[in-house]
Amino acid sequence: MSWIRSVVYFAQFTKEPTEILLDRTASMKSYFKVKSDYVKEQIPEFVFKGMGPMFDEYEGRFAYMNLVPYGARMDEILETETPFPHRAGNIYSIMYATGQDEEITHFEKYINWMRRLHRYMTSFVSKSPREAYVNYRDLDIGVNDKDKTNYEQSSIWGFKYYKKNFENW
Repeated sequence: MSWIRSVVYFAQFTKEPTEILLDRTASMKSYFKVKSDYVKEQIPEFVFKGMGPMFDEYEGRFAYMNLVPYGARMDEILETETPFPHRAGNIYSIMYATGQDEEITHFEKYINWMRRLHRYMTSFVSKSPREAYVNYRDLDIGVNDKDKTNYEQSSIWGFKYYKKNFENW
């Protein structure tokens, strides 16, 4: 699948031509939650097999995991060389996603499913801190209080997103 076809696919236009991306009007409202992880050591096959029943029980509109390979040239770039620190030492990242249409009912059930899947992966992903991709804005990691943010509070999520670079932000 080409990159542009994958963009169409992940936008849930599975049968549409790529030109659908030129339409700037929202065709649907959907609610979703995304979480992420970075993987530094190969995850054993039994871990993925153990997820099967979790995905089998899912009843929402969509749920998936997307594994994005790292390594090669990315492994040569130190975490402090760019604002994006998740390069050297990671073999891939994982994106977990779940979502519903605008006829939203029981969305908390799907969020809890996502949290359970994320907990299941704890032993097999980055640690101290458990790293995350900033653009997914996982509110489970932490949020700032409006007008009362301080370093201590921000560091809860800051080091997970930015690692050592959090000190430079």
